[in-house]
Amino acid sequence: MIVYNLACDQNHHFEGWFASGDEFDKQLANRQISCPNCGSTKITKQLSAPYVNKGTAEKNQPATKETETALTGLNPRHLQKQFIEYIMQNTEDVGTKFPDEARKIYYGESDNRSIRGEASGAAIKELQEEGIEVYGLPVDPSTPDKLN
Repeated sequence: MIVYNLACDQNHHFEGWFASGDEFDKQLANRQISCPNCGSTKITKQLSAPYVNKGTAEKNQPATKETETALTGLNPRHLQKQFIEYIMQNTEDVGTKFPDEARKIYYGESDNRSIRGEASGAAIKELQEEGIEVYGLPVDPSTPDKLN
């Protein structure tokens, strides 16, 4: 797995995780990488610090994360609702055909676009193992009014 710092032509910065450098190049050439902020597919790699996996954990490093990111001053439910509304407005619902349509887009058999739909956890894992960037949402985006 390789992590790149990326930016779009609107100067939005984000990370991308890829199976290999060649996989990044392939997805970039096929315009399959898009900015999570604006959807632009004009993406460039940015300078980033290298990470070298030594294969062993340091002795003093804790086995689990002892702290968590804290948040105050913002309403997380409101942010979640805004996130879901953004997804609904900026993706095409392909329903139960999601795994097949994601593959068609990835392999260039269908137009490159942002889609959403239904997929099992196993199907999501299979797509990710193929190198297809897919994310499972913790909530149903079709019901933003019914967030817990």
